[in-house]
Amino acid sequence: MIRDINPEGSDRSDMADAASRGPDVTDPEAVPVRPAVSVIMLRDGAEGLEVFVQHRVSTMDFAAGVVVFPGGRVDPVDRESSRTITASDPHVHTSAWSQSTIAEEAEGWRVLLATAVREVEEETGAVLDPGGLVPWANWVTPIGRPKRFDTYFYVTAAHELATAHHQTTEAHTSEWLPVAGILESEGEGTLKLMRPTFVLLRELSGFANVAEVLGAQRVIDPVRPDFPSNRGS
Repeated sequence: MIRDINPEGSDRSDMADAASRGPDVTDPEAVPVRPAVSVIMLRDGAEGLEVFVQHRVSTMDFAAGVVVFPGGRVDPVDRESSRTITASDPHVHTSAWSQSTIAEEAEGWRVLLATAVREVEEETGAVLDPGGLVPWANWVTPIGRPKRFDTYFYVTAAHELATAHHQTTEAHTSEWLPVAGILESEGEGTLKLMRPTFVLLRELSGFANVAEVLGAQRVIDPVRPDFPSNRGS
C-alpha cells in the first residue's frame, strides 16, 4: 500500500537526505539556488510502469543515501551546447516553464535540455533524444538547507534505452524498478525518498503505461517550499 504524505516539513521524506541533517545553516538566505535537471526515464514492465533510478551513496553532500532519478546541476558547458539543441515545438517548453525561474532566460529551456542529455549520458551511458523529453515538474529545495536547487523534472519513454546502466560514482547501484515497488519499499522503510521523488512517483503510480504519462495534459505549478529547516529534531 502507498502511504499518505504529511504536510510540508513534517513528513519523513523531508528528512530523507542524510546530508541535510547537520547543524542549521547560519545564513539561509545566503545559500544560492542553482538550476538543475532530473530525468524520469520510464518503460512499461510486467508490473506496470518502471523507472530507472539510482541509489545514492551516503557520503554525498546532497541527496545522500536516497533513491533519485538521473540528473544534476546546470554547468557552463550546457549553455554552450544548448545552441545545438532543437525541438519540434519550442512552445511546449516555454509554456511549460512559464511560471518558473528559467523563463527569465530567453533560451533557458534549451539549456535545461542540454543539461538533461549530458547528465543522463554521463550517469547511465544512455543517449537521449532531447525531442523526447517532456516537461513534468519544477521543485525548489526549501530554505535552510545547506545546498539548494531549482530542479526541472522531465519524463521520457525509455523502452529503447537498453544501454542505460550504472556508471556513476555518486550512487552504489542504478537499476530499473517498478514505480509501485519503490513506493511500497519506501512505506516499509527499506528505501528512502526525498519529498519531490516521493510525490512524483505517487503521481506516476496512477498511470497505466508510458503512453498515458506522455499524453497527460499537465500544467506545471512550481513548488517553492519556504519552511525553515528542522534538521536535528
